[in-house]
Amino acid sequence: MELGIYTFVETTPDPVTGARLSPEQRIRDLLEEIELADQVGLDVFGIGEHHRPEYVSSAPAVILAAAAARTKRIRLTSAVTVLSSDDPVRVFQQFATLDLISGGRAEIMVGRGSFIESFPLFGCDLNDYDALFAEKLDLLLRLRESEHVTWEGRFRPPLTGQGVYPRPVQQKIPVWVAVGGTQYSAARAGALGLPMALAIIGGLPERFRPLAELHRKAAVMNGHEPPALSINSHGFIADRSQDAADLAFPAFKAVMDQLGRERGWPPMTRAQFEASRSLRGADFVGSPQEVAEKILYQHELFGHQRFLLQLTVGSLPHDKVLRAIELFGTQVAPVVRKAVARKQGKA
Repeated sequence: MELGIYTFVETTPDPVTGARLSPEQRIRDLLEEIELADQVGLDVFGIGEHHRPEYVSSAPAVILAAAAARTKRIRLTSAVTVLSSDDPVRVFQQFATLDLISGGRAEIMVGRGSFIESFPLFGCDLNDYDALFAEKLDLLLRLRESEHVTWEGRFRPPLTGQGVYPRPVQQKIPVWVAVGGTQYSAARAGALGLPMALAIIGGLPERFRPLAELHRKAAVMNGHEPPALSINSHGFIADRSQDAADLAFPAFKAVMDQLGRERGWPPMTRAQFEASRSLRGADFVGSPQEVAEKILYQHELFGHQRFLLQLTVGSLPHDKVLRAIELFGTQVAPVVRKAVARKQGKA
């Protein structure tokens, strides 16, 4: 199983002190975090795209390119690229360039976007929310297949055989589809034979099993081998379980309460947070032993090939984040990999 981290590169105020890092310092801290993730043997680092004042990740490919120059083996991906409001030609060019810089370690995770700020920013109509994504995904996949593409759609000028450059190191840059919980999205990813990143950030994870099964079935029905599945979730790791919970809760609450004010749900309570970090809950907050146990519990549910953890749900002290990354790579990952390999008869 591949194990990794993703972030939206938040610059929210510290929930305890109220202090806020400058964007420059947050980027410096982030690059140090990615470098450490590489050093401790994690497989993937992802950066999500947002166009809000509390994040500095509107251009993930640029940050990933900086990280590529400081790392050796870790795969570098968006998490996600809001393809609906972007130009697939530019997305392909940016990640092909990242692939060249990284020596073939680039990936693209595309999605429709859980926030809508990018739509008016780039002149896209929210009424075309899904149609934009479907058309642009089609073009992105065509660009991945061929240097010269003839294509026509509704939302961008046609291509009439122009070459799109540069070409990447990898014959095909991996393209994952990020899904939040809709059956149609899971079925579409499967029908296209694309790997799916399933975000589970609330509720009981077992309720998401039908989406994973639908993804696999749609792939097989359309003549594809079952594609890979990633589970992407919130969490935090510390040497002691209580320390992880006490540190993470104020940051989690600040983020979730802000979203709640925007979307109409009540403030998060400590009891809800504690339930979410139990074995059957959605969040991976605890000691290395607890987090490893929970990853393996969910592997029994989903049989997934990748797990990505969002460590910074809200602003957390940089030294604590570095320690969490170290624990993830040196204590959680070996346990998980050994258990999964044993289960699959590889060890």
